[in-house]
This record gives sequence, C-alpha cells and structure tokens, in this order.
Amino acid sequence: MAGPLSDLLSPAAVRIGAAAGDWREAVRIAGAALAASGATSDGYTDEMIRTVESLGPYIVIAPGVALAHARPSPAVLRPGISLVTLATPVPFGHRQNDPVRLVIGLAAPDDEGHVNALATLAEFLSDDDRRDALLRAADAGTVRSLITAYEQAHDPATS
Repeated sequence: MAGPLSDLLSPAAVRIGAAAGDWREAVRIAGAALAASGATSDGYTDEMIRTVESLGPYIVIAPGVALAHARPSPAVLRPGISLVTLATPVPFGHRQNDPVRLVIGLAAPDDEGHVNALATLAEFLSDDDRRDALLRAADAGTVRSLITAYEQAHDPATS
C-alpha cells in the first residue's frame, strides 16, 4: 500500500453512526464500505468474518477499536481502508478492549504492502484526543480532514 493513509480511505468507505446489533454486523458494515469504495468484492466481508470466527477477537487492537481484515485474496481488488463509527458500541469478545465503537476495514492485496498505512493508522489512533475527534466526526469530509492534517503535520518532507 504505497501512499498515505488518506489515499486509501475514499469518502465512499466512511460510515458515521452506523447501527450494528453485534460484531458480525459491524464487520459487515465495514466490508460493505470497502466494497462501495471499489477496494474489494462483496466476498471479502465473509472472509473478514471467518477470520474472527477462526482466530478470535484479536482484531480489537485498542480500547474501542477493531481492525477488520482477512488474508490477501482475489476478493481484494486494490488497497483500501474503510472507517465505521458505531452509534452504540458492540462487544467483540475481547477481555480488555471491548466494547468496540470504531471499526476499520483493511483490504491489502499482499502481506507487505499495507505496513506503512497500518503504522500511520496505529500512530494516529494512539492519541486519545485524535481518536476522540475521529469518533465525534459528523461526516466523511471531517474524517478525511483529520487524517490529512495528521499526515501533513507528520510528513518529514514538510517539516
């Protein structure tokens, strides 16, 4: 995944205040957003759900944050990220980090290419104020502005 995080997150891949009854529905919303952006085919959503069913809730990477993904497959059409805030947090079954309010879908065509985007995303989400601002965002434009502003502030070429 070459390029900045903001390049991977199209406005079509953002859902704000989505309603999900359980973790599977939350992952389905993130998967549908990836498909809507053209990053994946619909089958990738089922692959993400099977990953959690077989490996458990390890995708809950921080308090309230899940990173839904599956292995690279033909269902991944191009690198992409979706971002879903949930109106009501849902449990994924993680002992420390439940319930989840932010689900990020990741589509990677290979094992290595998404490392930079994940590193940027992890750094962005590690700050409580940035994470809270993301959760309070009212629309896709605000989400993208937050990420773009972060990238510009942390780009060695602009410092």
